Amino acid sequence: MAAKLSVAATVAVSFLLLLIPASLFFFFSSSSLPARLLSFSPCLSVASASDRPLKVYMYDLPSRFNLAMLSASDSHLSFPPWPDGSGVKRQHSVEYWMMASLFPQPREISRGDKTGADDGIRVVRVLNGDDADVFFVPFFSSLSFNVHGHNMTDPDTEIDRQLQVDLLEILGNSKFYQRSAGRDHVVPMHHPNAFRFYRDLLNSSMLVVSDFARLPMDVSYLRKDIVAPYVHVVDSFLDDDPSDPYGSRPTLLFFRGRTVRKAEGIVRAKLAKMMKGFDDVHFEDSFATGEGIKASTEGMRKSKFCLSPAGDTPSSCRLFDAIISHCVPIIISDRIELPFEDEIDYTEFSLFFSVKEALTPSYLLGQLRNFPRERWLHHFEFNYPAQKGDAVDLIWQQVRRKLPDVNLSMHRSRRLKIPDWWR
Repeated sequence: MAAKLSVAATVAVSFLLLLIPASLFFFFSSSSLPARLLSFSPCLSVASASDRPLKVYMYDLPSRFNLAMLSASDSHLSFPPWPDGSGVKRQHSVEYWMMASLFPQPREISRGDKTGADDGIRVVRVLNGDDADVFFVPFFSSLSFNVHGHNMTDPDTEIDRQLQVDLLEILGNSKFYQRSAGRDHVVPMHHPNAFRFYRDLLNSSMLVVSDFARLPMDVSYLRKDIVAPYVHVVDSFLDDDPSDPYGSRPTLLFFRGRTVRKAEGIVRAKLAKMMKGFDDVHFEDSFATGEGIKASTEGMRKSKFCLSPAGDTPSSCRLFDAIISHCVPIIISDRIELPFEDEIDYTEFSLFFSVKEALTPSYLLGQLRNFPRERWLHHFEFNYPAQKGDAVDLIWQQVRRKLPDVNLSMHRSRRLKIPDWWR
């Protein structure tokens, strides 16, 4: 690993790369970082266009749509913590963290108010929808899929379907939804099977997704929607400071997870065969149990590089698990989309291989064995409550960036006699 950055540079880097209700800071080395990263200003370019925070109206849904799935109280005095022992359900919990960012002490903001808090995230909840820039729909659609009939054939999956029906009725009766046809509404659908029964009916809204693999192109696409990171499930590595960090990690390449996957994920089974017989490679087929997550935590902390191949979808939580374990991610996917790419250059701290390259005999391991140790270092962490510059803040700023297109679409739709005539 490279020499440590100065305190000022470290703060700047960590501020830039804060991810999902969380803080992220990672880098290969101070010498390889571009000057723009080391001199990063917390004032993002979008913020310069407006001094006020993004004003968000959150629908007051019955708790069965969100907190009741956590067996938590919907008390307005405090926001319940994410439950321990939830396992992989945590990885798609962006919906929870976005709701949490709006939950504490909502305050009215008068129309035209140009002031905001000096600290905290750049979003504020408003109680009057007429004052809002966007509307947040706090339906835990990912958790609903996981809680109500996860195998999709269980009778309990009817509960998930009925929640979707009931939510559509609530939105359909909302004057705010009717006014924009849902274009200025933010709806989390991070799990690839979230809102699976009726998501095509919300194709005008801004969806918060993990990728676009299972979403029809007329329902979800990058210009309209927000790609959000997974929440890591392995424990954060907070005390990693050995005298020789590179040398202290004896494993060259680590993977622990399911090897039999669909779609592009078939690469995992092929990699499993290719990685046999190498003493410094750990490639294991396993399930995400409590003990399995513990073993992955220990394995990643002892490894220089961690494989993040496509699974059933192009993205996976494994990328973010690797980052918080200080293990350089090896991303193998031809169709992956990543969070916050307008602000973060993932090539600064990750290595990318196409499926063809990864399956070329000896190519992948050869590249890793020849990788300069001087370029190797990074870190990742989670926080609650949300903070200025963290992932929830960045997600809301992504929403702000979508507003010009949203407003253009809304304004044109009000005056066009023949919708989409140019098609």
